Amino acid sequence: MKKVALSLIICQLSLSHAAAQQPWTLKQCCDYAVEHNIAVKQYANQERKSEVQLSNALNQRLPDLNGSANENFSFGRGLTAENTYANKNTSSTSFSLGTSIPLFTGFRIPNTIALSRLNLQAATAELEKAKNDIRIQVAQAYVQILYNMELSEVAQRQIAIDSAQVARLQALLDVGRASEAQLSQQKATLAQSRLTATQTRNNLQLSVLALSQLLELPTPEGFEVARPILPESTEAPSTLPQPDEIYAEAIAVKPEVRTQQLRLQAAQKSIALARSGYMPTLSFSAGMGSNYYKTSGFTADGFGKQLKNNFSQYLGFSLNIPIFDRFSTRNSIRSAKIDHENQLLSLDLTKKTLYKEIQQAYYNTVAARQKLKSSEQARQSATDAFRLVQAKYENGRATITEFNESKNAYLRTESDLTQARYEYLYQQALIRFYRGRELSF
Repeated sequence: MKKVALSLIICQLSLSHAAAQQPWTLKQCCDYAVEHNIAVKQYANQERKSEVQLSNALNQRLPDLNGSANENFSFGRGLTAENTYANKNTSSTSFSLGTSIPLFTGFRIPNTIALSRLNLQAATAELEKAKNDIRIQVAQAYVQILYNMELSEVAQRQIAIDSAQVARLQALLDVGRASEAQLSQQKATLAQSRLTATQTRNNLQLSVLALSQLLELPTPEGFEVARPILPESTEAPSTLPQPDEIYAEAIAVKPEVRTQQLRLQAAQKSIALARSGYMPTLSFSAGMGSNYYKTSGFTADGFGKQLKNNFSQYLGFSLNIPIFDRFSTRNSIRSAKIDHENQLLSLDLTKKTLYKEIQQAYYNTVAARQKLKSSEQARQSATDAFRLVQAKYENGRATITEFNESKNAYLRTESDLTQARYEYLYQQALIRFYRGRELSF
């Protein structure tokens, strides 16, 4: 029975380890980064802080309640209970409970609430922008890993080709049909191919490290990414929307534009809030209290009796009319208007920056598509040429230099094609992302 339990535990641990080693998709990487990235967490805390500020603004409409207790001792000449002055020591104890309610604040409270609500919405939009920024960074690092993976495989194919040629020349040398110089030259080429493979592996490891750090993973060990299905053919030019069409969709969904629009509305509310300084304010107050008074040398009623006899209540209204505040309100309004103008400029700048980014993404996509087509043609031509040169070389009709040049050209077109495919894949995803779609391959 113990052996069975032990086997089940080992099997479960093996399955957990296998699950942990599953390649990560782009969506999984983006979701994990959004959840664990420190910058995103800071923006989330800012959103929570804005929620607290809104709660404070809403609570300004509530009445306050304050209680107090005072104990005083007087020495020397003072007023007695008989309303005369004498050199006597006195003591007094008082208790009070009071409340006040703002009835009219010159629209300061509703404007403060509206401003706080707009700031909360802007903080939420900023949080979403931070998430989008980290998603784009993850996608870029993800594509770099895919590209380096392909380069590493190309380098391994180069080693396989060179190793086969070394083995072939060694066999020919054994029967006297090849020279030591030819074999040495091919071995040097193989050594260079192995060096290239080492460099590509290092580049791959560094790109994996970069993405794992972006995801806040403790170590890159065991971290792998899943390869998407590469497009077999380029999409038709007519299916790619123009920059103006992309911009019309983006401006309605991008959080950075929404943030600036909300900040502009908040700036307008700030002007109204500053103008409330010209308005009168009215508040209501109520309270109750009692006190105990004792003079040395005089007979006084007991503590409880005095508290009962001295118990009092009050109600009151307070009206405050601003007449001259040293131009403070006027200058506050001027400052708020300047902030409003700056926010208009910020909104305009954000829109123009977004349009420039979309233009860049559009033309990058067009260029990537053209590069992909050209790379496909170049790869096919280089493949055909390499096969011919390889056949000639193996039949002794081409030199080793011609063979290596043709092989390098072929492998270079393989690398260029891989880069073009992933670049085009990324640019397409970026265009869809600007249009409000999920960032995925």
